[in-house]
Amino acid sequence: MDNSFGKNMIDGIEAALAHERLRSVVGARESMLVAYSGGVDSTLVLKVAHDVLGARAAGLLAVSPSLPVAERQEAECLAAWIGIPLHVVTSREMESPAYRANGEDRCYFCKSELFGILENEAKKLGFASLAFGANIDDTGDFRPGMTAAEERRIVAPLIEAGLGKAMVRAVARGLRLPNWDKPARACLASRIPHGMEVTPERLAAVERAEEGLIGLGFRQIRVRHHGDVARIEVAEEEMARLEDPALRQAVSRAVRAAGFRYVALDLDGYRQGSLNPLKLLGDDGTLLSE
Repeated sequence: MDNSFGKNMIDGIEAALAHERLRSVVGARESMLVAYSGGVDSTLVLKVAHDVLGARAAGLLAVSPSLPVAERQEAECLAAWIGIPLHVVTSREMESPAYRANGEDRCYFCKSELFGILENEAKKLGFASLAFGANIDDTGDFRPGMTAAEERRIVAPLIEAGLGKAMVRAVARGLRLPNWDKPARACLASRIPHGMEVTPERLAAVERAEEGLIGLGFRQIRVRHHGDVARIEVAEEEMARLEDPALRQAVSRAVRAAGFRYVALDLDGYRQGSLNPLKLLGDDGTLLSE
Protein backbone atom coordinates (compact mmCIF):
# COMPACT_ATOMS: atom_id res chain seq x y z
CA MET A 1 0.00 0.00 0.00
CA ASP A 2 1.26 3.48 -0.84
CA ASN A 3 2.36 5.20 2.39
CA SER A 4 0.70 8.48 1.47
CA PHE A 5 -2.56 6.68 0.74
CA GLY A 6 -2.43 4.96 4.12
CA LYS A 7 -1.70 8.23 5.92
CA ASN A 8 -4.52 10.02 4.13
CA MET A 9 -6.89 7.23 5.09
CA ILE A 10 -5.86 7.42 8.75
CA ASP A 11 -6.15 11.21 8.70
CA GLY A 12 -9.61 10.91 7.18
CA ILE A 13 -10.71 8.48 9.89
CA GLU A 14 -9.37 10.75 12.64
CA ALA A 15 -11.19 13.73 11.15
CA ALA A 16 -14.43 11.73 10.90
CA LEU A 17 -14.13 10.68 14.55
CA ALA A 18 -13.41 14.28 15.60
CA HIS A 19 -16.46 15.42 13.64
CA GLU A 20 -18.64 12.90 15.46
CA ARG A 21 -17.27 14.02 18.84
CA LEU A 22 -18.10 17.61 17.96
CA ARG A 23 -21.59 16.65 16.84
CA SER A 24 -22.09 14.83 20.14
CA VAL A 25 -20.91 17.83 22.18
CA VAL A 26 -23.21 20.21 20.31
CA GLY A 27 -26.11 17.75 20.33
CA ALA A 28 -26.00 17.61 24.12
CA ARG A 29 -27.27 21.22 24.15
CA GLU A 30 -30.92 22.18 23.86
CA SER A 31 -30.12 25.20 21.67
CA MET A 32 -27.06 27.28 20.88
CA LEU A 33 -26.14 30.86 19.95
CA VAL A 34 -22.60 30.94 18.54
CA ALA A 35 -20.25 33.93 18.74
CA TYR A 36 -19.13 33.93 15.13
CA SER A 37 -16.36 35.85 13.38
CA GLY A 38 -15.99 34.17 9.99
CA GLY A 39 -12.77 32.40 11.00
CA VAL A 40 -12.52 28.65 10.51
CA ASP A 41 -12.98 27.81 14.22
CA SER A 42 -16.27 29.61 14.80
CA THR A 43 -17.46 28.68 11.30
CA LEU A 44 -17.03 24.99 12.09
CA VAL A 45 -18.98 25.36 15.35
CA LEU A 46 -21.70 27.28 13.49
CA LYS A 47 -21.91 24.68 10.74
CA VAL A 48 -22.15 21.72 13.14
CA ALA A 49 -24.69 23.58 15.30
CA HIS A 50 -26.81 24.13 12.20
CA ASP A 51 -26.47 20.49 11.14
CA VAL A 52 -27.30 19.07 14.57
CA LEU A 53 -29.69 21.59 16.11
CA GLY A 54 -31.35 23.03 13.02
CA ALA A 55 -33.61 25.97 13.88
CA ARG A 56 -32.42 25.80 17.48
CA ALA A 57 -29.05 27.28 16.46
CA ALA A 58 -27.96 30.69 15.20
CA GLY A 59 -24.87 32.86 14.95
CA LEU A 60 -24.01 36.28 16.33
CA LEU A 61 -21.54 38.57 14.56
CA ALA A 62 -20.30 41.55 16.56
CA VAL A 63 -19.23 44.55 14.47
CA SER A 64 -16.78 47.20 15.68
CA PRO A 65 -13.79 49.18 14.34
CA SER A 66 -11.55 46.19 15.14
CA LEU A 67 -13.32 44.03 12.52
CA PRO A 68 -12.21 44.73 8.93
CA VAL A 69 -15.07 45.52 6.56
CA ALA A 70 -13.95 42.75 4.20
CA GLU A 71 -14.04 40.25 7.06
CA ARG A 72 -17.58 41.26 7.97
CA GLN A 73 -18.77 40.86 4.40
CA GLU A 74 -17.09 37.47 4.05
CA ALA A 75 -18.56 36.27 7.37
CA GLU A 76 -22.08 37.28 6.34
CA CYS A 77 -21.77 35.53 2.98
CA LEU A 78 -20.45 32.37 4.62
CA ALA A 79 -23.30 32.24 7.16
CA ALA A 80 -25.77 32.63 4.29
CA TRP A 81 -24.02 29.79 2.44
CA ILE A 82 -24.39 27.56 5.52
CA GLY A 83 -28.03 28.59 5.73
CA ILE A 84 -28.08 29.57 9.39
CA PRO A 85 -29.64 32.76 10.84
CA LEU A 86 -27.04 35.41 11.66
CA HIS A 87 -27.67 38.24 14.09
CA VAL A 88 -25.37 41.21 13.44
CA VAL A 89 -24.89 43.53 16.41
CA THR A 90 -22.67 46.46 17.32
CA SER A 91 -19.94 45.88 19.87
CA ARG A 92 -18.91 48.93 21.90
CA GLU A 93 -15.58 47.93 23.43
CA MET A 94 -14.11 51.22 22.14
CA GLU A 95 -16.19 52.98 24.79
CA SER A 96 -14.23 51.18 27.53
CA PRO A 97 -11.20 53.14 28.84
CA ALA A 98 -9.64 49.84 29.96
CA TYR A 99 -9.87 48.45 26.43
CA ARG A 100 -8.50 51.59 24.78
CA ALA A 101 -5.60 51.70 27.27
CA ASN A 102 -4.44 48.46 25.64
CA GLY A 103 -2.87 46.73 28.61
CA GLU A 104 -1.84 43.10 28.48
CA ASP A 105 -5.42 42.18 29.43
CA ARG A 106 -7.05 44.13 26.55
CA CYS A 107 -8.64 40.97 25.16
CA TYR A 108 -10.42 40.43 28.46
CA PHE A 109 -12.38 43.67 28.08
CA CYS A 110 -13.11 43.00 24.41
CA LYS A 111 -14.41 39.51 25.09
CA SER A 112 -16.36 40.68 28.15
CA GLU A 113 -18.21 43.11 25.90
CA LEU A 114 -18.79 40.42 23.28
CA PHE A 115 -20.01 37.80 25.72
CA GLY A 116 -22.23 40.32 27.48
CA ILE A 117 -23.90 41.01 24.14
CA LEU A 118 -24.13 37.27 23.52
CA GLU A 119 -25.90 36.78 26.84
CA ASN A 120 -28.39 39.57 26.22
CA GLU A 121 -29.19 38.38 22.70
CA ALA A 122 -29.56 34.79 23.88
CA LYS A 123 -32.12 35.87 26.48
CA LYS A 124 -34.09 37.86 23.91
CA LEU A 125 -33.97 35.12 21.29
CA GLY A 126 -34.48 32.17 23.63
CA PHE A 127 -31.18 30.29 23.30
CA ALA A 128 -30.10 28.10 26.21
CA SER A 129 -26.36 27.72 25.45
CA LEU A 130 -23.78 30.28 24.41
CA ALA A 131 -20.71 29.12 22.47
CA PHE A 132 -17.52 30.43 20.91
CA GLY A 133 -14.82 29.00 18.71
CA ALA A 134 -11.81 28.46 20.98
CA ASN A 135 -9.87 25.26 20.28
CA ILE A 136 -7.44 23.33 22.49
CA ASP A 137 -4.42 25.11 21.03
CA ASP A 138 -5.79 28.37 22.43
CA THR A 139 -5.48 27.09 25.99
CA GLY A 140 -1.68 27.20 25.83
CA ASP A 141 -1.35 30.77 24.57
CA PHE A 142 -1.71 34.09 26.40
CA ARG A 143 -5.47 34.53 26.08
CA PRO A 144 -7.12 36.83 28.66
CA GLY A 145 -10.35 36.44 26.68
CA MET A 146 -10.59 32.86 27.88
CA THR A 147 -11.06 34.19 31.40
CA ALA A 148 -14.02 36.27 30.24
CA ALA A 149 -15.57 33.15 28.71
CA GLU A 150 -15.14 31.18 31.93
CA GLU A 151 -16.73 33.95 33.98
CA ARG A 152 -19.84 33.96 31.82
CA ARG A 153 -19.90 30.18 31.29
CA ILE A 154 -19.56 30.39 27.54
CA VAL A 155 -19.01 26.88 26.20
CA ALA A 156 -16.21 25.96 23.79
CA PRO A 157 -17.42 22.92 21.81
CA LEU A 158 -14.08 22.51 20.00
CA ILE A 159 -12.23 22.25 23.31
CA GLU A 160 -14.82 19.86 24.74
CA ALA A 161 -14.45 17.67 21.66
CA GLY A 162 -10.64 17.80 21.86
CA LEU A 163 -10.00 19.59 18.55
CA GLY A 164 -6.82 21.59 17.93
CA LYS A 165 -6.32 23.90 14.96
CA ALA A 166 -5.01 21.22 12.61
CA MET A 167 -7.98 18.96 13.30
CA VAL A 168 -10.39 21.88 13.00
CA ARG A 169 -9.06 22.48 9.51
CA ALA A 170 -9.24 18.78 8.66
CA VAL A 171 -12.87 18.51 9.75
CA ALA A 172 -13.77 21.79 8.02
CA ARG A 173 -12.15 20.52 4.84
CA GLY A 174 -14.14 17.30 5.05
CA LEU A 175 -17.31 19.37 5.35
CA ARG A 176 -16.19 21.46 2.36
CA LEU A 177 -16.27 24.72 4.25
CA PRO A 178 -14.89 27.38 1.88
CA ASN A 179 -12.64 28.85 4.57
CA TRP A 180 -11.09 25.59 5.83
CA ASP A 181 -7.57 26.85 5.01
CA LYS A 182 -8.19 30.55 5.63
CA PRO A 183 -5.22 32.18 7.41
CA ALA A 184 -5.90 33.40 10.93
CA ARG A 185 -6.39 37.17 11.04
CA ALA A 186 -7.45 38.03 14.62
CA CYS A 187 -8.86 41.43 15.52
CA LEU A 188 -7.10 44.56 14.32
CA ALA A 189 -6.32 45.68 17.88
CA SER A 190 -3.85 42.80 18.14
CA ARG A 191 -1.58 44.77 15.76
CA ILE A 192 -1.10 47.57 18.29
CA PRO A 193 1.60 47.08 20.98
CA HIS A 194 0.41 46.92 24.57
CA GLY A 195 0.51 50.36 26.16
CA MET A 196 -0.24 52.22 22.92
CA GLU A 197 -3.83 53.45 22.95
CA VAL A 198 -6.27 51.67 20.66
CA THR A 199 -8.00 54.28 18.51
CA PRO A 200 -10.30 54.03 15.47
CA GLU A 201 -7.67 55.87 13.43
CA ARG A 202 -4.92 53.36 14.23
CA LEU A 203 -7.21 50.42 13.57
CA ALA A 204 -8.23 51.92 10.23
CA ALA A 205 -4.58 52.46 9.24
CA VAL A 206 -3.76 48.82 9.95
CA GLU A 207 -6.85 47.68 8.04
CA ARG A 208 -5.95 49.73 4.97
CA ALA A 209 -2.34 48.53 5.03
CA GLU A 210 -3.25 44.87 5.39
CA GLU A 211 -5.88 45.05 2.68
CA GLY A 212 -3.24 46.58 0.44
CA LEU A 213 -0.89 43.64 1.07
CA ILE A 214 -3.68 41.11 0.54
CA GLY A 215 -4.40 42.87 -2.74
CA LEU A 216 -0.77 42.19 -3.70
CA GLY A 217 -1.33 38.48 -3.19
CA PHE A 218 -0.02 37.92 0.35
CA ARG A 219 -2.06 35.45 2.43
CA GLN A 220 -0.63 35.29 5.96
CA ILE A 221 0.41 38.79 6.99
CA ARG A 222 0.37 41.22 9.89
CA VAL A 223 1.01 44.95 9.90
CA ARG A 224 2.11 45.89 13.41
CA HIS A 225 1.52 49.55 14.32
CA HIS A 226 4.56 51.30 15.86
CA GLY A 227 3.54 54.91 15.39
CA ASP A 228 5.07 56.22 12.17
CA VAL A 229 6.55 52.77 11.53
CA ALA A 230 4.64 49.79 10.15
CA ARG A 231 6.39 46.49 10.94
CA ILE A 232 5.32 43.88 8.41
CA GLU A 233 5.25 40.18 9.18
CA VAL A 234 4.74 37.76 6.29
CA ALA A 235 4.69 33.96 6.32
CA GLU A 236 8.05 32.24 5.81
CA GLU A 237 6.91 30.68 2.55
CA GLU A 238 6.01 34.14 1.19
CA MET A 239 9.22 35.89 2.27
CA ALA A 240 11.04 35.08 -0.98
CA ARG A 241 8.50 37.11 -2.95
CA LEU A 242 9.99 40.25 -1.40
CA GLU A 243 13.27 39.66 -3.23
CA ASP A 244 11.52 41.29 -6.18
CA PRO A 245 12.36 45.04 -6.04
CA ALA A 246 9.16 45.96 -7.87
CA LEU A 247 7.02 44.09 -5.37
CA ARG A 248 8.88 45.65 -2.44
CA GLN A 249 8.11 49.08 -3.87
CA ALA A 250 4.46 48.14 -4.28
CA VAL A 251 4.34 46.97 -0.66
CA SER A 252 5.93 50.20 0.50
CA ARG A 253 3.47 52.30 -1.48
CA ALA A 254 0.47 50.36 -0.17
CA VAL A 255 1.53 50.72 3.46
CA ARG A 256 2.52 54.36 3.15
CA ALA A 257 -0.84 55.08 1.50
CA ALA A 258 -2.46 53.75 4.68
CA GLY A 259 -0.81 56.56 6.66
CA PHE A 260 2.54 55.17 7.80
CA ARG A 261 5.77 57.08 7.24
CA TYR A 262 8.19 54.14 7.38
CA VAL A 263 7.81 50.51 6.33
CA ALA A 264 9.93 47.79 7.97
CA LEU A 265 10.04 44.07 7.23
CA ASP A 266 10.31 41.76 10.26
CA LEU A 267 12.96 39.20 9.30
CA ASP A 268 11.49 36.66 11.73
CA GLY A 269 8.34 36.57 9.60
CA TYR A 270 4.77 36.02 10.72
CA ARG A 271 4.21 34.50 14.14
CA GLN A 272 1.05 34.39 16.19
CA GLY A 273 1.00 36.65 19.22
CA SER A 274 4.29 38.41 18.52
CA LEU A 275 3.11 41.40 20.59
CA ASN A 276 2.15 39.26 23.56
CA PRO A 277 4.09 39.76 26.81
CA LEU A 278 6.71 37.45 28.28
CA LYS A 279 8.69 36.66 25.18
CA LEU A 280 11.63 34.46 26.08
CA LEU A 281 14.75 34.21 23.91
CA GLY A 282 17.30 31.44 23.97
CA ASP A 283 21.08 31.99 23.94
CA ASP A 284 21.02 31.82 20.15
CA GLY A 285 18.32 34.47 19.93
CA THR A 286 15.51 32.10 18.94
CA LEU A 287 12.03 32.53 20.35
CA LEU A 288 11.26 30.00 23.09
CA SER A 289 7.68 30.99 23.88
CA GLU A 290 4.74 32.71 22.24
